[in-house]
Amino acid sequence: MPRLLIVHHTPSPNMQAMFEAVVAGATDPEIGGVEVVRRPALAATVSDALEADGYVLGTPANLGMMSGALKVFFDLAYYPCLDATRGRPYGLYVHGNNDTTGAVRGIESITTGLSWEKVTPNVSVTGEPTKEDLRACWELGATVAAQLMP
Repeated sequence: MPRLLIVHHTPSPNMQAMFEAVVAGATDPEIGGVEVVRRPALAATVSDALEADGYVLGTPANLGMMSGALKVFFDLAYYPCLDATRGRPYGLYVHGNNDTTGAVRGIESITTGLSWEKVTPNVSVTGEPTKEDLRACWELGATVAAQLMP
């Protein structure tokens, strides 16, 4: 069964709301035959990354960058995944208090190096997520999961 790995750093109520919307989209009953695995970024392993067929990445923008927790995941998984995960689909959601540009740029640089395929627009939110923002997170999760359906 294809596996979607959601790697997230969820330290705030805003990130929690976005994470829950992503999970709700990825686990929608109309998306069948896809196992959805959720891992906090500091608990996600190289094996998790290698066993996944697609990815959703979630992070706050801290000091203009991705969270240290997500950076640790990439530091551990980058070289083991470099050849083994080329072409796999991914989606990204980011929350910041006032700007997400640096976090998005850093993650896109890493995923470009890994040759992962972005299959849905990034969801970047500043401030409290609106209903539209949470809907976009739901769609992000559903879109990446649907890419993996057998």
